[in-house]
Formats: sequence, structure tokens, C-alpha cells
Amino acid sequence: MRRFGACEKRWEELVSEEDCMFCKIVRGEMESEVVHDEEEVLAFEDISGKAPVHVLVVPKEHASSLTEVGKLSNAVTKRLFEVAQTVAEKMDIAESGYVFRINNGPDAGQEVFHLHAHVMGGERLGMP
Repeated sequence: MRRFGACEKRWEELVSEEDCMFCKIVRGEMESEVVHDEEEVLAFEDISGKAPVHVLVVPKEHASSLTEVGKLSNAVTKRLFEVAQTVAEKMDIAESGYVFRINNGPDAGQEVFHLHAHVMGGERLGMP
């Protein structure tokens, strides 16, 4: 098991809410191609998409990763899943199938430390 050294910060704390790219998108301080917007959840196109359809679904409240999912209400957590399905329907990939994925931590490929789910489809996708 890999352990963080004494000089390393915990990866969840690498980005403050003020500096978080997704928080800036939620606040309207950064542009994005919004696919779905509601009171507590936002979905927008991934600028570095890995599939023909690649949308990110984020809670508007900052939580750095699944480690902090408990700070979100159960209703918001449930909405992340429901909005993923809504996005798939809007993007015409619900019927053919889509990937719903959450990367948790650096070893899993999480690059932005604001909890988010990837909704990807539009072509045949496999496991990495």
C-alpha cells in the first residue's frame, strides 16, 4: 500500500474551493458548454473529451472526491445519478449505452479535485 510522505499534502486538499475549476464553472466565472443545469447539479461538456459524447456531472457544492461524498445531501447524491441518465437521453446515447464513471484520486485518473461523474458514449467503449 502506498503512503503519502510527511511533506506531501493529502490529494483532496490540493485545490481550494475558491481556486477549483469546476466551482468557477458553477459560479459562472469560467465558460463551459452546459448540457443540464438545476439548483444543485450542473452538467457540462468535458473540454478534453475521450469519446464523441463526454459530459461531466457535478454537484454545485464543492466536495473534492468520493471521500467527501458524505458532506452532500442524499438528495444531491441521488440527483448525480438521475442527471447522468437525463444527460444520456439529451445526448441520444441512452438507448445504445453509455459509461458512467467516477475517478477517485490520482491513481484512478482524477485530475480535477471536485467530485464529478463522466457520462461517455457515442461509440463502443470498453473498460480501460
